[in-house]
Amino acid sequence: MSLSSLLSSDSSNKDTSNSVRTFLASLIINAGVALIIILLFCILRPRFKRVYAPRTYAIERERRSDPIGNSFFAWIPAVLRVPDEDIIRRSGLDTYMFLRSIRCMFIIFAVTSVLSAASILPINILGTNGLKDLSSLSMGNVDPTSSRLWVHVGFLALLVIWTVWCIIGELRIYTHLRMWWLTHPDYAARAAASTVLITDVPKSLVNSEARLAETFDMLPGGVRQVFVNRTSKELADVVNKRDKLAKRLEILLTRYAIECSKKFAVSTLSGDMYVQPKRPVIRRGWMPLFGKKVETFEYLAAEIAMCNHFIAQSIKDVNGFKRESSAMVMFNKQIAAHMATQAVIDYRPFSMSSVTVDVNPEDVIWSNLKIGPWSRRIRGYVSFIITVGITVLWTLLAAFVTGLVQAKNLVKLKQFEWLKGNDIALGIFSGVVPPVIILVLMSLLPVILRLLLRLEGTPQTSLINMRLINRLFFFQVWNVYLVNISSSSILLILTNSINNPGTIIKHIQEDVPKSATGILAYVLLLSFTNAAHEILQGVPLAMRYLIPKLFAKTPRALSRAEEPSEFDWATAIPTHSLIFLMGFSYSFIAPIVSWFVAVYFGLFYLIYRYQFLYVYNDSKWTSGGLSYPKTIKQMLVAIYISEIYMICMMVARLGSGADSIMRVVVSVGILLFTIVAHLYINDVYIPAINHLPIKKAADVERNPLLAREFPDVLGDDDIELPSISSTSTLSLEQRKKRNWVYAMYSSLVPASLIKLTLRAFPRLLGPDRLTVADEESAIQAWAPSFSRLHTADKRLSMIEKRPMTESSANDLARMFSSPELRAKSVCNLWVPLANSRLFSRLLWEVEYYGQGTILVITEGTKITPNFKVKADVEFALENFEVADKSELLQAQNRRPPEEMEVDAEVDNRETGFHLHAD
Repeated sequence: MSLSSLLSSDSSNKDTSNSVRTFLASLIINAGVALIIILLFCILRPRFKRVYAPRTYAIERERRSDPIGNSFFAWIPAVLRVPDEDIIRRSGLDTYMFLRSIRCMFIIFAVTSVLSAASILPINILGTNGLKDLSSLSMGNVDPTSSRLWVHVGFLALLVIWTVWCIIGELRIYTHLRMWWLTHPDYAARAAASTVLITDVPKSLVNSEARLAETFDMLPGGVRQVFVNRTSKELADVVNKRDKLAKRLEILLTRYAIECSKKFAVSTLSGDMYVQPKRPVIRRGWMPLFGKKVETFEYLAAEIAMCNHFIAQSIKDVNGFKRESSAMVMFNKQIAAHMATQAVIDYRPFSMSSVTVDVNPEDVIWSNLKIGPWSRRIRGYVSFIITVGITVLWTLLAAFVTGLVQAKNLVKLKQFEWLKGNDIALGIFSGVVPPVIILVLMSLLPVILRLLLRLEGTPQTSLINMRLINRLFFFQVWNVYLVNISSSSILLILTNSINNPGTIIKHIQEDVPKSATGILAYVLLLSFTNAAHEILQGVPLAMRYLIPKLFAKTPRALSRAEEPSEFDWATAIPTHSLIFLMGFSYSFIAPIVSWFVAVYFGLFYLIYRYQFLYVYNDSKWTSGGLSYPKTIKQMLVAIYISEIYMICMMVARLGSGADSIMRVVVSVGILLFTIVAHLYINDVYIPAINHLPIKKAADVERNPLLAREFPDVLGDDDIELPSISSTSTLSLEQRKKRNWVYAMYSSLVPASLIKLTLRAFPRLLGPDRLTVADEESAIQAWAPSFSRLHTADKRLSMIEKRPMTESSANDLARMFSSPELRAKSVCNLWVPLANSRLFSRLLWEVEYYGQGTILVITEGTKITPNFKVKADVEFALENFEVADKSELLQAQNRRPPEEMEVDAEVDNRETGFHLHAD
């Protein structure tokens, strides 16, 4: 049977997709699965802290969350009690703004659900078009000539006005928070905050750092240092070889330590003399079968030493390395870096056209910095063509599959004739199978799009994620929303209108509401099942226990297995924006959709608060909330699509009377209102979001306390803060609480109402006054320590307003160099210490054969009585690691004389420290 025959409409055939039984079957299945998963989570949560609470022990102490009790639902009140201020302190502004966006969407749809139930839904039910089942709840059941359609138009108008008002209020708050984040001393003092990455630098400037510095010295404060990017394939190969050899040696030493401990235990129990296990050997030479036998430990240590000597010699003088067509420029003032990103640097085409601020070397894709401007643009065009091709191919594949598995089409196939008359089976196929197929297909898409964006030559991983947010959203709007879920309605409209194009509007008003069930099924799946899967962490639960048992055999691997997982921002944001689009566009067509969208955002808000406080560690996503404006733009897209739907519906219902014409005019007026609001947002807020305003930088430079005080988003205070000794209406702590109240509610509640409430109930802000000592300490505690939020940026937090010395210049140059130039010239091995003097002697030999380039660290790990390796999850390995020979000698000299002479009678079981959480 062909696809066209499968999707053909037969008026005599009952459409089971809109039946109440189909809806109830889908609801029961999704809610039942979600309930089972959540109950399973409640059971497993106290028992598997490695998966469900790694942020209570496996990150820095100042960012850890307080442990939760073991009772069944103790996690719900625990996460709701956490103040938003603590969320910023523990997880950063990106997390806070993401949670705010989910909360805002929940409130919008919660209010929408109540209003629609009181206004639109009764009108739809009392409609005279005679539709049955779920279709009777949609706008399609209302007579096209009825004046009751004004309720739908008025409802959308109020909803759009209120949503736009909320969006503008949220942007106002975010703008203040963003400026606070950028100017806070802990952020602004980082080297990366004043550094820009420039690609496509002309050869004349690449070959002369002085000329490049002169070019940017025109900006305020001048240039502090210039780093022209250099690469060395030979050095990179040696570093990779050294790292592989070190990993191999660490594994072998760990295995040998376990063997020694086993032998020692056996000899202790039997009373026999301890005999050291035989050391592994390897044949050395160009013929593996006939080469000379040498001890593997000696061979690996000697090879590592050779690599380390080469690395140390190479990084002494990097002038011989190849210069790439990119550079990093560090300014003395943060505002200069932001001005550089907005300026036209060169008059020649494509020359230094890409400038990005806040550069983290770990975020840079160094191989893409070698790509020329023309090649980057050609790659971009090719990537765009491939993306369009994938979209078309995906459309055909998804439309075929989802159309094929619809119940009314399956029963036409001989193999599925048994489904006829089986309402339960038909309900399962219609309500569950198509959304699951869509989710499976969509799970493969981000991997492909990320690869394409990387092949385009995008210089930073964060930029790939930012671009992926937009690309994935529009892909989902087309393929999931317009094609997959609404494929049957679209095909019906095209099929019925192909011979008579003039009837397309008529078919839109009749067939678009029919796709509400597909939207509802998809929202149901994500509301219950996906939300439950998000909190259960099924795959991480398995992997975080299987991988250590199967592959993590060294202390380093075990320690890495304890690290919290990262949140996939680039795929989560578009998915939530898509659900917002579905709910908003069908809020007036089929109000029942809004109810379940409200459930969706309510569940995810609760779950994400738990995940970000106890599971996810988003230290690599440090954009300062720059993903939030993308969410706002995607919400505006949802509003536009909804308004176009309304215009089409009103045009389809256009009669001869003035009443129907006015409905079209009002619908167009709503669209024009949104366009004006969008232009206002672009003019007022977007420029201030992306870059640090000059006035803000000047205000902070004049009064540094402004950078620490939590911002007043309503602007009640003058720009100058009162001094600590002066008399003010509100104390410092009271202003802080008041500003938090403004930030929490001013986008949802009129500001005048908030101020009136605070004036009527001043005790909500706490005590009237604080002592001078209290205010001084409060100033220091007002804002979170942002530099502590990002472990990857800790070493970039060293720039201060002090004279540049040769040592500090070299340190900064190395920080902003390619990975091979930042490689350490020594090797740090982390292995457990066996119960044997001979094993301690072996460790000394490894360091000896390493020729002063290997340091063996035995702290923070041990071998348990059942001969398993354990690593202390609170052990800070970075505090023991060294970077060069001088540090290595100092570390060895600090060792106690008896450290390498372990008493054979000492049992490691007496060594106490915190093991992994389980």
